[in-house]
Amino acid sequence: MELRDNELIMSSEKILLEIPTQRIYCCHSAGYIGFGPDGLLYLSTGDNTNAENTEGYVPIDERPGRELSDDQATAANSNDLRGKILRIKPEPDGNYSIPDGNLFDKNGSEGRPEIYVMGCRNPYRFSVDRKNKFLYWGDVGPDTKVPATEGTLSYDEINQARGPGFFGWPYFLGKNEAFPYYDFATKKEGPKFNPSLPINQSPNNTGIRKLPPAQPAMIWYGDGSSKRFPLIGKGGESAMAGPVYYSDLFPDANYKLPDYYDKKLFIYDWVRRWFMAVTLDENDKYLRMEPFLDHLEFVAPTDMQFGPDGAMYILEYGTNWFAKNSDARLIRIEYTEGNRKPVANIKADHLYGAAPFEVRFSTTGSMDFDQQDALGYTWQVEGKKIEGEQLVHTFNNPGIYEVTLTVTDDHGEESMSTVQVKAGNAPPRVDITTTANRSFYWDDVPLDYKVEVKDNEDKHIDFSQVDVSLNFLPQGKDLAVILTNPQAAGNLQYRKGQNLLNGLDCKACHSMDQESVGPAYSAIAKRYVGQAGVMDELAGKIIQGASGNWGQRPMSSHPDLPINEAKEIVQYILSLTDSHQSLPMQNTITLKDHVGKGNDGSYLLMASYTDKGANQIEPLFTRAYIALRNPLVQIEDYDEGNVRLGTITTEFLTFATGIYHERFAKIDQVDLSHVKHFKYRVQSQGVGGNIEVRLDKKDGKLISTVKIPAGNVENLKDGWKEVRATLKEDVAGMHDVYFVFTNTQRAQQNLFNLDWVYFAN
Repeated sequence: MELRDNELIMSSEKILLEIPTQRIYCCHSAGYIGFGPDGLLYLSTGDNTNAENTEGYVPIDERPGRELSDDQATAANSNDLRGKILRIKPEPDGNYSIPDGNLFDKNGSEGRPEIYVMGCRNPYRFSVDRKNKFLYWGDVGPDTKVPATEGTLSYDEINQARGPGFFGWPYFLGKNEAFPYYDFATKKEGPKFNPSLPINQSPNNTGIRKLPPAQPAMIWYGDGSSKRFPLIGKGGESAMAGPVYYSDLFPDANYKLPDYYDKKLFIYDWVRRWFMAVTLDENDKYLRMEPFLDHLEFVAPTDMQFGPDGAMYILEYGTNWFAKNSDARLIRIEYTEGNRKPVANIKADHLYGAAPFEVRFSTTGSMDFDQQDALGYTWQVEGKKIEGEQLVHTFNNPGIYEVTLTVTDDHGEESMSTVQVKAGNAPPRVDITTTANRSFYWDDVPLDYKVEVKDNEDKHIDFSQVDVSLNFLPQGKDLAVILTNPQAAGNLQYRKGQNLLNGLDCKACHSMDQESVGPAYSAIAKRYVGQAGVMDELAGKIIQGASGNWGQRPMSSHPDLPINEAKEIVQYILSLTDSHQSLPMQNTITLKDHVGKGNDGSYLLMASYTDKGANQIEPLFTRAYIALRNPLVQIEDYDEGNVRLGTITTEFLTFATGIYHERFAKIDQVDLSHVKHFKYRVQSQGVGGNIEVRLDKKDGKLISTVKIPAGNVENLKDGWKEVRATLKEDVAGMHDVYFVFTNTQRAQQNLFNLDWVYFAN
């Protein structure tokens, strides 16, 4: 097909080569195309074989009716174009010719003459060396139970072909480690295949029986850690091969890489999301690898190319397989040396509002890695250019506006950043009022609340759309993680499992509601919820891997995942069947879920509302919350301070020591309503002194004082006691609370040790 003036001319289409494919079973039906330096066209094809019901072996099922489950009919078949890398020469008339040097003779007597490499499973990405024409490709491997030198024989491979050859699949992987013949009819293993003399004896084979000797992979790795290639990591895998970089092919390129990367091969992994630069020795054999671009986070990299200006283009597939990923993207990476471009960043106090509304912009976060450079700042908004580090602008009319900041250094390099401001719909206002304390919960003390929602544009609030929830979180320190998700609502007590799940590679195969390579989490929950023993069963599958429950596609193992974390993940998935009912907008609740569950838990009362949108601005979401923690606060959880922490490992005890005169520990934003006194667990280990409680600053208003006597203990496990200090007056509202330690007579000596403080009502 011709490309004229950046337009494809559909009428010029000519069919060069057709490759039959079956679509009854998934997958591996296509791969990649690319031209070599000699103008020859390379084309990779997957084995296109049903990989289900393999019983832990490779798909070489020779039973009648199972032809589509026999890789010997495709990848190991010299008369089939699947499971291969083909090499042809396109001709001007729309046909092609066979170049010299392919695997089989041009007369086709032994196999299809288009075949350059055979014995591939899923050669999804390849590259052709621009100088020596070596072929590199990543072959995505299987999941089997066959023992190997490292784990099971389930390797992904990076291969190098210096010429035509057979690269082993479905008989060998890695360094020609052999699979046994498996008879699917009798369920018995036979002898292992011989890499020096592989024989394809399948009745489904239409090509030669005696195959060329198998070629080993250059790099190979499975789910677990690799001793031979330790930088590869562990988990699921999808190996890809990028180009070999040559500096002299980019003589005047603006963004060429340093000469250090000359002659290095770039490889990457879709699932593990890393790039590696592979160094080859003087004989072009593998020598070592090192991380490349490891300071960047990628979302399933699926292609890598260099542009003529030396910039790198990386295609990211996005989070899920077979999904319309909103995070799929093509990114461009430019390398520069010498003077570096500045970095432009825009900070705005808000981006949504009812028109007219004023927005304050700043260049906070903009910077230059060359710190001596002087920077200039230019704003562009509503057709106007304005200079300066700050911008205050009023948007008078409803609409969507782009605000652009250009940062220029004194060498002429510049970068830009753009934000959208949407005028015409202000976010709704959600408030929670209560007469109870907003920081702590106590036994048998009720929590009263009232939720109020207002919106400038919504004339009538649909209160049925206001979501109110109360959750007890056994690990209160998970609150910060939950609150980083602006849309978090509903049942949050299993959020830790969700965060653990999101940190694994599971998102490559599973999504919330749609089937991908694996089943949707909602479908898993529906199948297993309420079954006896399901917690241990599913946690074991997450750790060990599995197949056969949702078809035969294998699930990657996670051998280093602790069993308790795997169970947290299972709890979260099973909780997806729970129906969530909003609480009333006004209520009084006696808090009981914490009873008998230690001191680490927290309650989270949350209210949220999404408005209806206005003036062509999308609906906006707002939430408010009250987080209540146990009133016993471990001193090591202070937000700011200058005391030293000590530990007694055998007692699992951490405490504050190094408490000298005028040292302090501050706890941010505490509601002292209804707090009547403090209790401290202290140890008289030092010259003694006072604990003063002050508001909002270290020398702020004094509301409580208690004296701790001097003392000395031989064993730090001994001598701990509780002391009580009343408040001088009732204190309302939120304050930063400073615990200040004093002894004007003995300033440079430890006063005492402190374990915790209890805010008592």
